[in-house]
Amino acid sequence: MIPFISNGPLISWMYPVFGIQGASWFLGVSEWLFGALLFLGFWNKKLRILGALGSCVTFIMTVTIIPFMPDGWNASAGGFPAMQGNVAFLMKDFVLFAVSVYLLKQDVERVLSADSEKALSADSPKA
Repeated sequence: MIPFISNGPLISWMYPVFGIQGASWFLGVSEWLFGALLFLGFWNKKLRILGALGSCVTFIMTVTIIPFMPDGWNASAGGFPAMQGNVAFLMKDFVLFAVSVYLLKQDVERVLSADSEKALSADSPKA
């Protein structure tokens, strides 16, 4: 994880703040927390919004590592977009970011529609 975190413009602060082991714990706990919130979102859509939002932030932070990874672009192929090494490992985060944005959009729409339905039913006269 050291080459990834050290070169990430949005996450390089973790080593000076938490140290190597603390940064690993921070990342692990936050990923498990966001995963648990996504799972609990089956029963509570607002929790899934928090999980999807956390996932979006996580994947934005990891995707921004890609341009700054040393030796991540194959010079013999002319550089970008011929990736090599650790950059290829991070490409999955583009897909996971897109899935997180989709989940966030869907859950926000569900919560807003459920809230508007409740408001409409509260305003309607009872027979």
